[in-house]
Amino acid sequence: MSIHSTDADVVRLPNSAPAPNSANPVRLRVIGSELLRLVAVAVLMGNFVLGSYTRTPTHTILIIVYLVFTLVSLFLTVRRPDISWRLPLFVLVDAIAVLIMLYMHAAQGPFDHSHALTPAGLVVAFILLNNAALSSNTKLVAWFSGIVFAGWLAVLVVAGASSGLVLAEALLDPDFHRELGLALSFGAAALAVYVIVRETADTRDKAAIAQRGRSNLARFFSPTVVEQLADGDDMRLERRRIAVMFVDLRGFTSFAESASSEQMRHMLSEFRDIVSDVVVRHGGAVDKYLGDGVMAVFGHPAPREDDADRALACALELVQALEQWREREGAAGRPALKAGIGLHAGTALAGVLEAGCHSEYTVLGDVVNVAQRLQAVSKSVGATLVVSAELRHATHSPGLVASWREAKQVDIPGRKLPLDIAYV
Repeated sequence: MSIHSTDADVVRLPNSAPAPNSANPVRLRVIGSELLRLVAVAVLMGNFVLGSYTRTPTHTILIIVYLVFTLVSLFLTVRRPDISWRLPLFVLVDAIAVLIMLYMHAAQGPFDHSHALTPAGLVVAFILLNNAALSSNTKLVAWFSGIVFAGWLAVLVVAGASSGLVLAEALLDPDFHRELGLALSFGAAALAVYVIVRETADTRDKAAIAQRGRSNLARFFSPTVVEQLADGDDMRLERRRIAVMFVDLRGFTSFAESASSEQMRHMLSEFRDIVSDVVVRHGGAVDKYLGDGVMAVFGHPAPREDDADRALACALELVQALEQWREREGAAGRPALKAGIGLHAGTALAGVLEAGCHSEYTVLGDVVNVAQRLQAVSKSVGATLVVSAELRHATHSPGLVASWREAKQVDIPGRKLPLDIAYV
């Protein structure tokens, strides 16, 4: 027989849902993106006021229209950040704005050293490339970069043609080389940004998948086992020496018949906290919570030579801790129940048992059944802790001293062979 838990009894990891303020970094990043777009507008306006090129009404219209789009984007970001079409639309607007600026500048005059093609456009193009990168969306980065890079090359062709240069002449022209170098520099920067955003997105997706996996595992496994599985450890069923301890509240069923929900919550919470704290401090693992009981294992999933010593030390400390808790509860006028503890050591099958859609970490074997039966025997012999002779013989530390009373060949309910036990 093995002891299994229901889903409600399994120890769960903290809820994987994001904390209420977890969206703040994302919101700040989005607002920062809009501020970058405002910086691009400021560069355009400064270049319009201080630039040496001929100003036309088209320049004024371009800047005003782009400023309006920027303000609309900022408004939607603050008021309606959940609109799915917002980012693609305004990234497209950014790309078109850059191309218009490049084209307009190419049409200003002859293609020579005194007429640089992209003074403001170059700065704005890189600013808006960073803006697209802040979306953390590889498709948007590729979309913006592809449109601008292809358009930039097209603008170079137009500029060369307007200067009367054929392709062969343009390839030998140093001014054309300079402008082509700027376009290629943008293309290289865009590729680097895309790779970085792609790697970041992949890392984020892997982390999300891992978190979902941990959350699913937490539905069935204790935190210790979840950590082992998440790290990729092999948790298949295997035989090993372990120590198993059962701790149970006596008289809880009768108490629950008349207790309020708050009284039950308080008692179980306090009881589990005490047992879990002591077990973990002694290097054990809380395998399952079983209503008003706790099953703890020493030696799996991480076996150590002193498993029996730590299990016995844990049990002896629990005897004192639970008695002190009972006295505190009684002094406070609250119901106080005694506890019984059973402890046994032996060979068991331990690991993950897969059963269709419900996989379970479990410990199987006689050692589990005996530990549970010894917990029940503790009541009949008037003791708090009952330990098998096998476990005491497996200990190595001489410091584990208690006022033991011993009993030979004790019949264990549900088991044919009797056991030698000791109890306190």
